[in-house]
Amino acid sequence: MLLGIAVTLVFWSRLAKRNDKLLLIYIAGLTGAFLGAKIVYLAAEGWLFWKAPERWLIWATGKSIVGALLGGYAAVEIAKRYVGYKGATGDWFAMIVPLGVMIGRVGCLMHGCCQGRVCQPAWYAIPDDSGVQRWPAVPVEMIFNALMILLFFILRRMHRLPGQHFHLYLIGYGLFRFAHEFARDTPQVAGIFSGYQIASLAVVTLGICGFVRRAGLMRENRAAE
Repeated sequence: MLLGIAVTLVFWSRLAKRNDKLLLIYIAGLTGAFLGAKIVYLAAEGWLFWKAPERWLIWATGKSIVGALLGGYAAVEIAKRYVGYKGATGDWFAMIVPLGVMIGRVGCLMHGCCQGRVCQPAWYAIPDDSGVQRWPAVPVEMIFNALMILLFFILRRMHRLPGQHFHLYLIGYGLFRFAHEFARDTPQVAGIFSGYQIASLAVVTLGICGFVRRAGLMRENRAAE
């Protein structure tokens, strides 16, 4: 996780040379992401460990990517209004957020967290610490994010959907995560659904609302020209 933050910070610091306000926006986004990651984790499954002897350690280390997306997006929008920055930053975030997620997931892979459900032995299955074969949840998510980086690289080169790339990432990741949760070994708190699936739908909704709002602003700007 720290490596992921360091890589994205280096990238954003170089970008911020164009405008000092961008670094403040990044710091706000990172802070909001941490808060959102913690809040959604506690709401989705952290509360289940209330009676566990090691609950404080669990609560201190537990985080959620979907929560980070919700909190980070909200913090960036608030920061942009506060510093008076009216430009679009989403296309840059669409490149560095998936990269940060991929690097952070390396830690999940090494420490055996965020595992998939138990499955039949297969070439793709990953054994846990007990030797039980599981769905490769972490590698699948890393592949998804790698494909999203490739997609946004192509869109940037083709000058397609400028200003909308992070909204597309929110929609894409939210839908992916909602579907992928059925293969992940996470607690189900609402029937067959996990708390992360509820948060994933919120991410999709946020992405769609942001996409529609940005499209409207771009139409207004073109009409004003």
